[in-house]
Amino acid sequence: MSKEIERKFLVNNEDIQEVLNISESKYCAQTYLSKDEYKIVRVRILDEKGFLTIKSKVTGISRDEFEYEIPFEEAQQMIRLFGKSVIEKTRYLYPIGEHTWEIDVFDGQNKGLIVAEIELDSENEVFKKPAWLTKEVTGDPKYYNSNLQSNPFQSW
Repeated sequence: MSKEIERKFLVNNEDIQEVLNISESKYCAQTYLSKDEYKIVRVRILDEKGFLTIKSKVTGISRDEFEYEIPFEEAQQMIRLFGKSVIEKTRYLYPIGEHTWEIDVFDGQNKGLIVAEIELDSENEVFKKPAWLTKEVTGDPKYYNSNLQSNPFQSW
């Protein structure tokens, strides 16, 4: 088990394009197999790898996270068989100092949404905020991927 401490921000679409052009990227497809007020269970494909993840309820900006690599073919089957809908996005990785920003450019029903996340070692850790960030949405549930599955960005 690890502790996930994460902050999440909206991104200025025009300002981020240059960063995306020079960043490593991965295709991501994911769905939520179970979700309630205490936990979520997610299956995800990142390029050619599959992952099963269990996350606890968020407290502050932290939560417990259990993540396991699973066979790619099984991840595909789980998404196809059990996913109510699939979130698709391209994840760009952009290092700044000691951190790597994960910039998610959503497709499908969430097309138009771009969110940047940073994982921290503590809730009070100081980090550099790039100029392309706009509003912080860390505690806003409508931006949780698990909620974007049932209430996609394009329906807002």
